[in-house]
Amino acid sequence: MSGIYIHVPFCKQACHYCDFHFSTQMGKKVAMVNSLLKELELRKTEFESEKVETIYFGGGTPSVLEIPEIEKLINTIYNNYNVIQNPEVTLEANPDDLSKNRIAQLAQTAINRLSIGIQSFYDEDLKLMNRAHNAHEAKHSIQESKKHFDNITIDLIYGIPGMDNNRWKDNIQKALDFDLPHISSYALTVEPKTALKKLIEKGSIPDVDDKKAKEQFDILVDLMEQQGFVNYETSNFGKLGYFSKNNTAYWQGKKYMGIGPSAHSYDGKKRSWNIRNNIHYIKALEKGELSSEIETLTKTDRYNEYIMTGLRTIWGVSLEKIENDFGEKYKDYLNLHTKKYIEQGLLSVVKDKLLTTKKGKFLVDGIASDLFMVNLKS
Repeated sequence: MSGIYIHVPFCKQACHYCDFHFSTQMGKKVAMVNSLLKELELRKTEFESEKVETIYFGGGTPSVLEIPEIEKLINTIYNNYNVIQNPEVTLEANPDDLSKNRIAQLAQTAINRLSIGIQSFYDEDLKLMNRAHNAHEAKHSIQESKKHFDNITIDLIYGIPGMDNNRWKDNIQKALDFDLPHISSYALTVEPKTALKKLIEKGSIPDVDDKKAKEQFDILVDLMEQQGFVNYETSNFGKLGYFSKNNTAYWQGKKYMGIGPSAHSYDGKKRSWNIRNNIHYIKALEKGELSSEIETLTKTDRYNEYIMTGLRTIWGVSLEKIENDFGEKYKDYLNLHTKKYIEQGLLSVVKDKLLTTKKGKFLVDGIASDLFMVNLKS
């Protein structure tokens, strides 16, 4: 099974922390949609032997699209690709786009999963991050969405300057009170060239406190597990039957096609990515051309990616797979370098699976990078 990701590179305003590719200028939206449709048609031969299990509208803010534009994109996928019956079709949406009427209209399309960018239920947090919605809109969007959608996930951010642990606990509780089947939560990260980075450098906003972020992550894990959620990936918590099929496919190394400027694709051996420029992307598609770069992954590249994605999930890293797919040299290397983390209680081996322990979850990215193979180019 494979998935199709569609990147919609428009937002009403720029969040201070975001380093994704987007534009706040909507003048090229119609031309962009036409280009997305064209790319879907041009690349259909790449997926001739694949069944499409998931369709995911990401961004940017896909909820800025009109309903007919969303339907046209979905219909083009169905007309050009082999889509399974009842695929998971996700739309990322901002609360301020989810009016009562808009939600009802979305429910009439093939969209069957909403991912709502709540981030916080407190106005002071939302203002600091320069979100386009307020706390009232956050709550209202969930209340109205639940009338039409069963499969809903929301995003929450922890480690926000000025947010103490009590407010973070209240944020989590507010989310739990809505009885949602899935919640994703991420640490506020200071990325280069973002407004957040500049504001911190100027002293306008306090810097992110890693110790506080660790405390809030631990609070998150404890509260979510108490409510029966499975922390199936470091930042994702789902009830059984509601794990994100789209994201799970990424973590398990399945093929996916990325449509739109800056979108990435993966076929198991090669990775490609589209140009990160709206105008150049549109102009290329108007001429019937693809503006992408391709990288053939080495065995070492694929090993490193498997380590990174595997350790972030409950499925872990299969030592048998390491030996079968990459060879004994890689398995020996992994066993050697994991010893200290196993002794520290950050990793464990259970039934041939290398897993991150609860203690090691917050540190998983650093642990994984330390296990990368860097001296082999095969």
